[in-house]
Amino acid sequence: MVGVTATTDSRSAIDAVWRIESARLIAGLARMTRDVGLAEELAQDALVAALEQWPESGVPRNPGAWLMTTAKRRAVDTFRRNERYEKKLGEIGREQEYEEEPDFTAGLDDHIEDDLLRLVFTACHPVLSTEARVALTLKMIGGLQTHEIARAFLAKETAIAQRIVRAKKTLGDAKVPFEVPEGADRVARLSSVLEVIYLIFNEGYSATAGEDWMRPALCEEALRLGRILAGLMPKEPEVHGLVALMEIQASRSAARVGPNGEPVLLMDQDRAKWNRILIGRGLAALELSESLTGGAFGVYAAQAAIAACHARARTGEETDWARIAVLYEGLGKLNPSPVIELNRAVALSMAVGPEAGLEIVDKLTSEPALKSYHLLPSVRGDFLSKLGRLDEARAEFERAAEMTGNDRERTLLLNRAAECTPRD
Repeated sequence: MVGVTATTDSRSAIDAVWRIESARLIAGLARMTRDVGLAEELAQDALVAALEQWPESGVPRNPGAWLMTTAKRRAVDTFRRNERYEKKLGEIGREQEYEEEPDFTAGLDDHIEDDLLRLVFTACHPVLSTEARVALTLKMIGGLQTHEIARAFLAKETAIAQRIVRAKKTLGDAKVPFEVPEGADRVARLSSVLEVIYLIFNEGYSATAGEDWMRPALCEEALRLGRILAGLMPKEPEVHGLVALMEIQASRSAARVGPNGEPVLLMDQDRAKWNRILIGRGLAALELSESLTGGAFGVYAAQAAIAACHARARTGEETDWARIAVLYEGLGKLNPSPVIELNRAVALSMAVGPEAGLEIVDKLTSEPALKSYHLLPSVRGDFLSKLGRLDEARAEFERAAEMTGNDRERTLLLNRAAECTPRD
């Protein structure tokens, strides 16, 4: 957080308020100013004011309204200093009686949910790169500070700060309207929104680099964003599908890591550690998604249905692998991808045998998109190991270990390679 002196208790309170209120604050200001970058700056100014005043005066009864009122005052000051003063002051004046004693309880208006939805769609606009969308979403909707985003993605704080600045400038230069698109544009933009949220979740679920196998904070943040979006768009089946997928996957978090931080693969996990509450929430979200489509699956709902097969099985052996293979086949038709085909190979190998999986994987070895994907040699090594072709399996595990950027995963793969080495 910014460098202003505050007591530890006050700072904790302000941090908590900021995480809860910042997105709605920025969304309301963006609707007022029609400038997402300016809205974020005004919100930050209000945060600084809170850091200066709350340690002395205490946290106000309605902190969100206090921040909004303070930010609106800063907006008025800003507009007074530029040539748009007359026009903008008139707009703001209609929303707030600036000269009168501020009504803190009226600082947040009835349009806040619509504003928040507009902010989500703006932060995830396709005019931005995927990396920029992720950073901006975590900053403006997640309420994370720049250093928190940098730490989550193992990036330098200056790099993340520059990425966010460029993103806001890009939105401004492209004159991206602060609105929820309609029709085909809405479908396309919703896809981008869901993609960003799931990217955040996946980075937390299986970190691409670094020493930790998982980063639970990112999973929790993505899940929180997904739940917010589901509340804002209750009739969109794919939103519920994504929430279902994340809830069920997150339910395994405690079982995915061993006592020393090492990865624990799905078949080896202690299912007693799976969070039944999250599973229940996920299954309910999946049911809601299916009810909205009459049983048809979208991309995320199909993946949630696969996750549900795992969640319902008491053991790995009891898993309905045949249904999972069918679901992957359907998912591949919705969203053709060599990664989905690789996952289908795994399911088919469990349902039929490793030969069936290996036949599919061998066809994928020439796939350019998987050239640097470490899970291809990892999966192939697993099939070869089960078929007793240990020398080939060892070479595949070693190749996968060279390709991964995650230290924990590298250790796991090298251990599997060692297990394929004949002992004297």
